[in-house]
Amino acid sequence: MNMPISLDWSKEEVVDVIHFFQGVEEAYEKSGISRNDLMNRYRRFKEIVPSKSEEKQLCKQFEEEADVSCYRTIQKAKAEESDRIRMP
Repeated sequence: MNMPISLDWSKEEVVDVIHFFQGVEEAYEKSGISRNDLMNRYRRFKEIVPSKSEEKQLCKQFEEEADVSCYRTIQKAKAEESDRIRMP
């Protein structure tokens, strides 16, 4: 699968963005992902991609590849108190 990345990012930033996208995918798996882990990955992602429009563009590209929703996953993580995030 092609992960949306920018050539302007450092190697560490590319790894961290991919790590965030993998976390979103994990939320769709049977065991889900730790809410705390997902939010930490998202905070790091936002450090690398502070622009809302760039975030939307990257997430849209990823969602088309992976058939998951970054937006709905993060909204659920923000709204829920549970320790694990599982998407339907």
